[in-house]
Amino acid sequence: MPPRLRSALSAVLITLSCLLVPFGALALWATYGLTDTGRYVTTMAPLATDPDVREAVADAVGDSLLHEAGHRLDTDPLPSSVRPFVHDAVRSFTQTQAFRLAWDAGNRVTHDAVLRALRDDRDEAAAEPVTVDFAPVTAQVKQQLSDEHIPLAARIPVQHTAVAVLPADELTSLRKGFHVLEVAGFWLPLAAVAFAAAGIALAVRRRRAIAATALGTALAGALL
Repeated sequence: MPPRLRSALSAVLITLSCLLVPFGALALWATYGLTDTGRYVTTMAPLATDPDVREAVADAVGDSLLHEAGHRLDTDPLPSSVRPFVHDAVRSFTQTQAFRLAWDAGNRVTHDAVLRALRDDRDEAAAEPVTVDFAPVTAQVKQQLSDEHIPLAARIPVQHTAVAVLPADELTSLRKGFHVLEVAGFWLPLAAVAFAAAGIALAVRRRRAIAATALGTALAGALL
């Protein structure tokens, strides 16, 4: 191969390698970041101490407990005197270490469920929503109410209720996007390395090619 053609081809390959560096690094970081359950749980953990989150959980779980208890006991609505005790008990529970542990466990289970759904190869018709179960939280609140001798607390039903966190109709597009991200995170860095190696191997002046590759990679890193 003529030296001029080798130099031109080497320059093209090295340029492609440098252009792929920021995209490959970003795709790789995003892929591993999204699939890191521990990082997700750590990121979400502070929300367990947020007053607005605690209040929302207290209202949701408290209303659910009252509704289910009234339905089972045929006394719906329950006496108004019971409601403040239930909501106060749930609100008190959200300030305990047990709630923070339950929050972390729930986020871990939710993240795992979302990842399984995104990696599922079933078609759209077979897709199911991603759900979480608040039964463990309900059980702990029931126990706290019973310990405080609240009337009818022992008869509160603890049901495994599936709460959707990711609708089934959104899974198909999310799966495609996640699959593209995983493929890009794996192949783009490999392609960048392969193009750089091939460009240096073809170069007439390899030291200059190595210097150009290093400089281009540094500029790509700065751009990223």
